[in-house]
Amino acid sequence: MIETGASGKLARRSVVQALLQDRGDLLVIGGLGAPAWDITAAGDDPRNLPLWGGMGGAAVMGLGLALAQPTRPVLVITGDGEMLMGVGSLATIATKQPRNLSILVLDNEHYGETGMQETATRHGVDLAGMAKAAGIADSRRVTTAEEVLALRAAIRAGAGPLFAQIKVDEKSEPLALPPREASILQARMREAILGPAAHLQ
Repeated sequence: MIETGASGKLARRSVVQALLQDRGDLLVIGGLGAPAWDITAAGDDPRNLPLWGGMGGAAVMGLGLALAQPTRPVLVITGDGEMLMGVGSLATIATKQPRNLSILVLDNEHYGETGMQETATRHGVDLAGMAKAAGIADSRRVTTAEEVLALRAAIRAGAGPLFAQIKVDEKSEPLALPPREASILQARMREAILGPAAHLQ
């Protein structure tokens, strides 16, 4: 069941849990801060790459992974502040048109890691509209549980690139911290993709 918060908007952890349920071979990048905690709360997994830094880089990192692994679905889950910092990446993604890449922005309209300052989306900036204008044809704004379920199906269909701005409640969730060491996170994802002998390659 996908829950809502006190504001009536979707509850972010519930959304992420639903999107990652029965994930198959989906590779997931979690943007800096709360999205990284969200994917970990849904279940720490070697196919997850939670980012501890590099704000603004989640979408282009997902693009690189999608191009390197064209037979594997790649999902980037990030926040509105992080996406606003890396908004130029939408043009590059649109140019490359990777069918296996989905970019999802959990938009709580705040910078959750630095004191809940309002982001530009709080004042009407339309990230889904920007993605569509860049050339990502399937760009959507998601506000209901039914739309989340439709989004999950679209991610698995592999007809991307896909972009979704998901309006979520601003409530902070308890920390669910993944491993902190970048070399461990990178090595375990590499092994999950390439197999146990990946370290020999």
